[in-house]
Amino acid sequence: MTLYSVPEAAANLSRLIDEALAHEVVVIARDDIPAVRLVPITPRGQRQFGALKGRIALAGSFDEPLNDEEIGGWSPS
Repeated sequence: MTLYSVPEAAANLSRLIDEALAHEVVVIARDDIPAVRLVPITPRGQRQFGALKGRIALAGSFDEPLNDEEIGGWSPS
């Protein structure tokens, strides 16, 4: 674990980010008391267009107009 003061961290932020990305423990202290830990985040990944193609099917009547009974279920009584 490497401990840095707030002024040291501010002056060397880019290097500290590199250290954190290399999975080194980076701790920033305020008044010699550890306050925060700098850690990398895990990227969520990118969405892929068409990833569910062939896995989802819509009924043939999906975009047909609703009948009176179905419309009545959506409007207030």
